[in-house]
Amino acid sequence: MKHLTEYRDTALVEEYLQQLRAITTRPWTIMEICGGQTHSLVRNGILDMLPGNITMVHGPGCPVCVTPLGIIDEAIELASRPQVILCSFGDMLRVPGSVRSLLEVKATGGDVRIVYSPLEAVKIAKDNPDREVVFFAVGFETTAPANALAVIQADKMQLKNFSVLASHVLVPPAMEAILSDPECKINGFLAAGHVCTIMGIEEYYPIAEKYKIPIVVTGFEPVDLLQGILMTVQQLENGVHKVENQYTRVVLREGNLAAQKAIQAVFEVSDRSWRGIGMIPQSGYEVKESYSHYSARQKFKLDLQSTQEHSVCISGSIMKGLKKPHDCPAFGKTCKPEHPLGAPMVSSEGACAAYYQYKSSTETVPLA
Repeated sequence: MKHLTEYRDTALVEEYLQQLRAITTRPWTIMEICGGQTHSLVRNGILDMLPGNITMVHGPGCPVCVTPLGIIDEAIELASRPQVILCSFGDMLRVPGSVRSLLEVKATGGDVRIVYSPLEAVKIAKDNPDREVVFFAVGFETTAPANALAVIQADKMQLKNFSVLASHVLVPPAMEAILSDPECKINGFLAAGHVCTIMGIEEYYPIAEKYKIPIVVTGFEPVDLLQGILMTVQQLENGVHKVENQYTRVVLREGNLAAQKAIQAVFEVSDRSWRGIGMIPQSGYEVKESYSHYSARQKFKLDLQSTQEHSVCISGSIMKGLKKPHDCPAFGKTCKPEHPLGAPMVSSEGACAAYYQYKSSTETVPLA
C-alpha cells in the first residue's frame, strides 16, 4: 500500500490546508491540466476544503474530451466500412460525433472492438489478414509511446492491414493557447504528472518564464494535489514564477528517454484541432512520412472536415478554465452521462462527468 495510503493521509491533508489558510492573502486561480487530477479534486471533496480565495479551474487535460468532432466522424466512417475492424479504448465509443457515436455504429453492425492496448489491435490484424484493422490512437504524450511501439511491431511483422488513426495532442502548446487568450485569468498551473513521466519537465521552463506563471508538476492523490496547490500559492504569494516538481517519486527532469525515442521514431509534431478550442499550432502528433503506410488517414484518403459543436454545449469554455460545468444550461438536464451533448460528460476524465457524479450530492469519497 506504499505510495497509496500515505498520499491519502488525512492528517497531512489538514496540515497543508492549514498552511494554505495561513499564507493566502489574496484571490488566486489555479488550473489543473489533467482530467485525472480534476476527478481526484472533486471525488475527494478537496474543492470544498480549500480556502475561499483559492479557485481551481479545470483544463483540457482529457484526451477524449478534446478529440474534435471531425476525427470522431473519421473513426465512424472507417467503422462503417465492411472491410474494417476499428479498435479503440472503451471511453471513445460513447463520444458523440456530428451525427452518431461509435457505439451506435457498433449497434448497427459495425465491427468496433474495445481493446486495452494497441498491441491487441496488432494481434487482431495478424489474425484477420483479409480485413483492415485500424487502431484509434487517442491520447496525450502519455499514450504515444505504446501507440508508436504498436506501429513499430506491425512493421517488424510486415503487416499490411494495420494502421492507426492518430489523434494525439500535446500539453505545453495547449497551456500556451490558454495563457494567450485575452480572457485568461489563470495565476498558476498544476501540470500532469503522467505526461511529465514520459516527457520530463524541460518544456515548461520557457512557458513559466514567458508568462510569469508558476507551474507545479503533481501526482493524483489528495496529498499530491494539496501539496502542489500549496507550492503554487507559495510562489504566487512570494512573487515567484518557476517550475517545480512535486511528483519526484515518479517524474524525472528528463522524463523517459526510451519512450521519447519511440515517439520520435514514428510520430512528428503537427498542427491539431482541439474540440471546443480550435486549431492549436504544433500541438499534436501525426504519423511520419517514413511510416505513412500505417496512417489510416493516408491509407483511406480521409479528409478531416470542420464540424460545429452542439449549440448549447460550452465544453470549450470549461476546458479553457473560463466556466465551470454547472455554468452550462444543459448540465444535468439535457446533458447527462447517458445522453451527453459534449465529450466532457462522456469521458471518465471529463470535468462535467466528475461534477455530475460527485457534486450532485453532498457525499464525497473518503480520503483513505
